[in-house]
Amino acid sequence: MKANPVSIARWMMLAGAAGFLVLLALTSWALRDQIYQTFQDPGEPFQTYTPPRGANYASAEAWFARGTFTGEDEPAVFFVHPTTYPGGSNWNAELDKERAVEAVTRTMLPNYAAPFANSGVLFAPKYRQAALYTFMNNREDSILARQFAYGDVERAFDAFLMQVGDDRPILLAGVGQGGFHVLGLLIERIAPDPELRERLIAAYILESPVPLDLFNNVLADIPPCETPEDVRCVLAYSYARPGEEDRIRILTERSMTWTPRGGLDFVDGRGLLCVNPILSARTAEYASARLHRGGVAAEGLPPDSTPAPVPGQTGAQCGDGILFVEEPDYADLRRPNRMAEEYRVPPFNLFYEDLRLDAARRSLNLSTILQEERRWAPALDGIEEVEDAPVVPIPDRREFR
Repeated sequence: MKANPVSIARWMMLAGAAGFLVLLALTSWALRDQIYQTFQDPGEPFQTYTPPRGANYASAEAWFARGTFTGEDEPAVFFVHPTTYPGGSNWNAELDKERAVEAVTRTMLPNYAAPFANSGVLFAPKYRQAALYTFMNNREDSILARQFAYGDVERAFDAFLMQVGDDRPILLAGVGQGGFHVLGLLIERIAPDPELRERLIAAYILESPVPLDLFNNVLADIPPCETPEDVRCVLAYSYARPGEEDRIRILTERSMTWTPRGGLDFVDGRGLLCVNPILSARTAEYASARLHRGGVAAEGLPPDSTPAPVPGQTGAQCGDGILFVEEPDYADLRRPNRMAEEYRVPPFNLFYEDLRLDAARRSLNLSTILQEERRWAPALDGIEEVEDAPVVPIPDRREFR
């Protein structure tokens, strides 16, 4: 029986169409980040863009959290949330953008602000965050959008300082984009001010690269947290699994952050700070999973709550400026498969309990140090030159007899 030429042609067409669809799917997957960027591009130069209305940081509505103090020496925590706005219609998010705001309150604050809220009164500002799109490329427009967002955070920090007073210990924490902004505050506001440096418990910069060249220059007086007991220091890490080559490349080569002069430049070749959160120290030593105090995948909880951590989920080791981790057994502590996941902060905190205990210890240490330092008079600024006074002898009364 002879094959029908029409049937053969039809099958060949179907096979060709199927092959084309497979090829299209593979190409789309390979170019998924570029395709995603295309849909998130605002399509207007930042120079002609009208940003959304900003916040009045004297108002409670400008804050996700603005706590109340119960004691004179109670520490204050300034927390800057990560990126939750993907982009599309704006370079910088509107303050009341529903999905972006919900992601902060429902996920980011319970997972990332809460560990630090246990060590002090929490202040978490709203700000016109730069869109995720701006961190997926290094266009001039994207850089301007990041710097614009930093301006909001700087104004919020000024309002924070006014509210907390001149003597209270302060802790700074930022995650992802928030870490980028906290690093800017260290350079612009805290490093030049001896009184603020004295009050700094520590700065926690998570999931945002911190170049080592800053510590030889503008951050010479705010060094890395070398040991678990250090205060007035910087604890920073960005983590990845050894096989996540794209994420490692983004963190160590393609990311941009602050320079000693306050501009932005690539991190490639500058070296990166890595402080192991399990060991609370800057070390290349491997920390096994049995030392891991616990991660948390919290959702919808208030920041002052303490959810039960899941311990023993990962080992960690610093190498080439990256914190290399192991895949957790607990599924909720594994990165989700989202578009542009390499640029995102995950909706869980793998080192929640490690950070909570670390912040509590450093907070107590600084409080003890401040109590001791403030017992003594401040040191003299300089040595005063004193001229010798002439010695006038006392007359001998016998000479007048």
